[in-house]
Amino acid sequence: MNSLGKIIIILGVIIMIIGLIITFGDKIGLGRLPGDIYINRGNFKFYFPITTSIIISIMLSIIALLLKK
Repeated sequence: MNSLGKIIIILGVIIMIIGLIITFGDKIGLGRLPGDIYINRGNFKFYFPITTSIIISIMLSIIALLLKK
């Protein structure tokens, strides 16, 4: 049961970090970085945040490495 508690705490921290990124992402510059693809033509809008995804992936990888130790 001890390991189940640790897993739940880690999942809670990850969900909290994702929530903070979603809430404050615009204020810290995530979402409209150079390299993000945004196409707006008439009624069609397409947005693919490549650079933002890479940055979030790097941040989550660093957090996972720190929690692993």
